[in-house]
Amino acid sequence: MSYLGVGVSPGNVPVSHSSSTTNLKVIDRRVRVAELVLRFLICGLGLAAALLVATDTQVKEIFMIKKKAKFTDMKALVFLVIANGIAAAYSLLQALRCVMSMVRGNVLFSKPLAWIIFSADQVMAYVAVAAIGAAAQSAALAKLGQSELQWMKICNMYDKFCNQVGEGIASAVLVGLSTILISCISAFNLFRLYGGNKNKSSSRW
Repeated sequence: MSYLGVGVSPGNVPVSHSSSTTNLKVIDRRVRVAELVLRFLICGLGLAAALLVATDTQVKEIFMIKKKAKFTDMKALVFLVIANGIAAAYSLLQALRCVMSMVRGNVLFSKPLAWIIFSADQVMAYVAVAAIGAAAQSAALAKLGQSELQWMKICNMYDKFCNQVGEGIASAVLVGLSTILISCISAFNLFRLYGGNKNKSSSRW
């Protein structure tokens, strides 16, 4: 059988993979950019959350006695500050790794390294979400009180302190959501290494 007068069988017709390769490169580039943006976002928001809560204080005079509210009075807030500080530092290191990978171009992304990054991102996501849950519960008790246990509404007295803590928790929520997205990206980067059509010469993180 011939095509256009040339004796070439259908099984011998050359197939171009340039379009599929281009699509893979575009996807890979978008994943890299998304990861880099999220890493820096976590770094900035995590630092903001930690500073907002850690530097928050308010002094009130109650029955001629001055009482100072600070984040160390609530263990959940201490956990929130530590968790977001660690998340910010970790994300900064990972962001620098991403920048170096983009500058170098083709970087071999080994399976052991991918597993380490995936596991670390998973741990950070769990820690961030746990810190948010603990801080949110404590904040709710401070805001609403607990009449059954005769716990008063602390925020009625320390309104400025509670407002700033609320801003810190809001930043921490964004950090938690970003860590979840990052863990999804690291999972994608890991499990695509096990694909049957893996191109060893392509750049991976």
